[in-house]
Amino acid sequence: MYLSLNGSLTGGKQGWPDFARLAARLGYGGVDVNLGAAMKEGVDSTRALFAELKIKPAVVGLPLQVRGDEAAFQTGLQRLDEVAKFAAAIDCARMTTVMPASSDTPKSELRKMYKDRLTAIGEILQRSKVRLGLEFLGPLQLRSRQPHEFIWRMSEMLEFAKECGPSIGLLLDSWHWYHAGATVADILAAGQSRIVHVHVSDCIRQAPEDVRDNQRVMPGEGVIDLVAFFKALQKTGYVDGVSPEVLGRIPKDTPAEEGAKLGLDTTRAVMRKAGVV
Repeated sequence: MYLSLNGSLTGGKQGWPDFARLAARLGYGGVDVNLGAAMKEGVDSTRALFAELKIKPAVVGLPLQVRGDEAAFQTGLQRLDEVAKFAAAIDCARMTTVMPASSDTPKSELRKMYKDRLTAIGEILQRSKVRLGLEFLGPLQLRSRQPHEFIWRMSEMLEFAKECGPSIGLLLDSWHWYHAGATVADILAAGQSRIVHVHVSDCIRQAPEDVRDNQRVMPGEGVIDLVAFFKALQKTGYVDGVSPEVLGRIPKDTPAEEGAKLGLDTTRAVMRKAGVV
């Protein structure tokens, strides 16, 4: 597995392709790809960029909203095949999207809608051998924000992903893994075939009702057992990107390079402690 630069560390101060160049200069093994900007550059230019920089394209975001009105979803779906082909052509066969932890819509109704739409998405992605990781959200604040809880436990999201097809798996975020009460056993149960991408951050010790999503700290600064987290990942055979996503930790006036280097150094130290780099 390798470290990938995530925009949470730079505060949006670097555009594409300078963002990728920053990752390479600091020693990251990969970068989270700005899909829209990369597609404007085209396949050949984007492949040449990665060849020049000697880093990997780790992941792109799913380019459509799964939730929303049917017309907007269908419009996005019509373009997905083109986007999936582009992602595959630049050797980035991994997409991610965030799932809600709560909703105004009753769970059973929302679950059916998501299953139908994700199944359709998965069928398109499978043609290009691209996988989609669903991010489950753990903090109590997010689970109780709206009247009806949705899927927030890792084990339940894994089973739901399997129902949606072979191209659908998980975005595993250590922050949400911890706050959802997931375990090493959950990581092993998901395995390499269903863990599409990984985010990592840490947290201070707080009562569940006090946790906010933008209160993250750097890996190694908090109480999450990231050594066990990474050892379990290694045991699954996971070999793809690990993106430090540390919301709220870096002051807004921090230079992009300083934030990116802090994320690299702290995460690499934890991974070394776990014996995975």
